[in-house]
Amino acid sequence: MRILMIASSFPKYPGEMTAPFIEEIAAAVVERGHEVHMLLPDHPELKRGDQVRGMQIHRYRYAPHPSLNVWGYAGALHNDVQMRNAALLVAPLAVASAWRTMAQLTAQQPFDLIHGHWSIPNGFPAWLLARQRKLPLIISTHGSDVSVAERTAPTGWINTAIMRYASAITAPSSDLTTRAAALGAEPAKLHVLPYCVDAVDFRPDPAAGAAFRQQHGLDAAIPLLFTVGRMVEKKGFRYLVQAFAQVLNQHPTAKLMIGGYGPGLEQLMAQAADLGIGEAVLFPGAIGHDVINSALNAATIFILPSVRDRSGNVDGLPNTLLEAMGAGRPIIASKIAGVPGVITSGEHGLLVAPAQPQALSAAINDLLNQPEQARLLGNAARLRVETELTWNRYAERLEKLYTAAIRSS
Repeated sequence: MRILMIASSFPKYPGEMTAPFIEEIAAAVVERGHEVHMLLPDHPELKRGDQVRGMQIHRYRYAPHPSLNVWGYAGALHNDVQMRNAALLVAPLAVASAWRTMAQLTAQQPFDLIHGHWSIPNGFPAWLLARQRKLPLIISTHGSDVSVAERTAPTGWINTAIMRYASAITAPSSDLTTRAAALGAEPAKLHVLPYCVDAVDFRPDPAAGAAFRQQHGLDAAIPLLFTVGRMVEKKGFRYLVQAFAQVLNQHPTAKLMIGGYGPGLEQLMAQAADLGIGEAVLFPGAIGHDVINSALNAATIFILPSVRDRSGNVDGLPNTLLEAMGAGRPIIASKIAGVPGVITSGEHGLLVAPAQPQALSAAINDLLNQPEQARLLGNAARLRVETELTWNRYAERLEKLYTAAIRSS
């Protein structure tokens, strides 16, 4: 099959952490013997060649001025909550340019199918082009697109039209398929495909964990709680900082490391200082793809404190959770969105109610006080990755949807 994919986020250079799951999905489809062409918005930091892991990379330019290069790559949303004014300004240009480039590509060679990642915004040009070329369309919703469609009637109408035309719609969680159905998607077209993880890149590696601790001046005996992500509201980091202040009452030598960057960093640092725990909370900044496995292995517990933000936006299924499972780490996570689809509480980790610092601190203390239970949970999480959550398994399921869409078109 020859597949034209369109996405608005993708790792801008090898090891960069903007939507790595998009690259993994496309590469896994290529590994199953298919030809993938990936269309991305141009960006000054996009340092990828014309070929990446067997897929063909195409770019579309839309910004009349460098200051308007804000489309995609987590730049269109402010705090992941609302559209930036500049993004609203260039939206018509970006959509038109994406459609024009897709039209050129499909005129140059035949494609079997179009696969749009994020129904809003990429589903719109993909839908227009699929109708024009009479091609089947697959839509993958990843979370923020559904949130945008839920906020205003116009985006909701567009989203409904796209999803009704699509042959199939995938989502990483049942929460997203339920919300997509409420927006008008036909339930029979909805498929839950949880994100996966590279079980080789993310694996138990105590030596790498020890080296990471040494690099950051952390003694081997110190309990280290670790999380990583963009510093935005839906990550729930402020609740973790609040919970950690309680954990220190029982485990005064513990440290909390929050990796990543984003607009909420200064607020988190101020919160830690106000609680009098500034020296115990570490902010190492961005952690590259090649270092994440070492950081995870250094952690005593990995924590995912995700919440639904004030606009209703929530991560469908964060990559970092799956990576922590691959590394075999004890995990505490919010019971939200797609998390319960991969973590059974008490079997692969512990799940707690989101935005509840008291419940979070109690779960952390339980695992710190019961290291054997923590070890067993980590082992079970690793086993689930090995048997169920590989990208090849994901691509195999996607391939079946492609085949059915082509046959029915």
